Amino acid sequence: MSGRPSASRRTVLRGAALTPVAGLGLAACGPGGGSASAPTAPVDLGAENEIPKGGARLYRDHNVVVSRDANGALKAFSTICTHAGCPINKLQGTTLICPCHGSEFDATTGKVVQSPATQPLSELPVRAQGGKVVAGPGA
Repeated sequence: MSGRPSASRRTVLRGAALTPVAGLGLAACGPGGGSASAPTAPVDLGAENEIPKGGARLYRDHNVVVSRDANGALKAFSTICTHAGCPINKLQGTTLICPCHGSEFDATTGKVVQSPATQPLSELPVRAQGGKVVAGPGA
């Protein structure tokens, strides 16, 4: 017999009950934590006038952010975090904030402004046509 105390039935059952919960948490934090992806074809994002000069607009349903500089030029980026693949769902001013690990990106440049991400967001083609914004490959 070893000098270690044996686990009680309650301790074993509690551990067994928590194992699936811990696994779900780890799966959400792992690479490709989200099943979302950036557009693979042009997507109509809506009215061009909804994107203010010097500002940005987040399109959660399409995993895209579009910004407009002071001169009116548009830029678009995928909002799939480059750290763990989570879809970014928060925009404060022109800063995108990833819910998984807190990485932050500049929505006007795609650059990382707070780690743990180290790679910038992927830029997407974007155009305005007939008062509508279209972004994604082929736009």
